[in-house]
Amino acid sequence: MKKLFYVTCFILLFSCEKKKVEKNIYPRQVGDISYDVKLDSPNFILCNGEDNIFQYFNKGKGLEYKGGKKEIEQLFEKKYSHIKVDESGLIRIRFIVNCKGETGRFRVIQMNVNYEQFTFDDRIINQLLMITQSLDGWKIKDDSRGNKIDYYQYLIFKIEKGNLIEILP
Repeated sequence: MKKLFYVTCFILLFSCEKKKVEKNIYPRQVGDISYDVKLDSPNFILCNGEDNIFQYFNKGKGLEYKGGKKEIEQLFEKKYSHIKVDESGLIRIRFIVNCKGETGRFRVIQMNVNYEQFTFDDRIINQLLMITQSLDGWKIKDDSRGNKIDYYQYLIFKIEKGNLIEILP
C-alpha cells in the first residue's frame, strides 16, 4: 500500500511540473527579416506569421512582377537620377511581399566592387529605397495547396560611379 502511495505522489509531483518553453533566439533561416519597431511600419502585416515566409526561390519562378523585370528596369531608368560620386559596387535591397502583394521590412546591404562592406552616398541609397518601396506590381504567390503566401524578394543594383548600371536578378 505504501508503494502505491509513493508511486501516486511521484506521478502527481512530476505531472504538475511546468514545462519550460524554449524561445528560439536564432532566425529560422539565415537572412530572415524580423520586425524592427525602429525601421518597419506597423501597418505591414504578414498573412501567415513569422515562421511561414517563403524564400523567393521556393516557387522556382524567380522574380515575379507585373510586366516582368523589364517593367522594373524602365521604372528605375525613369526615376533614378545619377549622383556624381566616385562610388561603385553593389546594393542589395531585400524585403517581404505579403499575400496581398504589399511590401515591407526593407533591408539594405552595400558592398564595393571587391565585395567588401561599403557605405554609398545617402542620396543613392535613399533613391533606390524609395523607388523599390514604390513598386506595387509584385505578384501574389500561392503554395502547392493554393494558399496565398508571404515571401522574401530582393533587388540588387550595380552602381558604377553613381550610375545605375544593372538590376539583378
